[in-house]
Amino acid sequence: MYTDKVMDHFSNPRNVGQIDNPNVVVKVGDPGCGDAVLIFLKIENDIIVDIKYRVYGCGAAIATTSMASTLVKGKTLTDALEVTDERVAEALGGLPESKMHCSNLAATAIRAAVTRYLHPPEVKAGGEGSGN
Repeated sequence: MYTDKVMDHFSNPRNVGQIDNPNVVVKVGDPGCGDAVLIFLKIENDIIVDIKYRVYGCGAAIATTSMASTLVKGKTLTDALEVTDERVAEALGGLPESKMHCSNLAATAIRAAVTRYLHPPEVKAGGEGSGN
């Protein structure tokens, strides 16, 4: 059912953890299956110098997030935005059709983190009466 690469990334996931003082943190979930991933990026000069994550999900979610992290670590932000679910699945030697949504979760989380870094949400100033 799963390739040797999928089993390797499931059994020995790469880049798991958390980064102290990341540039960006994003959480993405799939309400259909309950899987979720929390991505931490450390970016310097538009290069992803470190990526860590916490994933809550099945073996395919773990393997695809591990593989996606290896595809973008050390790469430019532009390269990271080009990571797709098909590219993650292909790098793992394929996934069963029923598990393709897992690779989409990983790719979506990385693209969301890079997009948030490039276009941070507006920070609103304090409300009425602040500063008094």
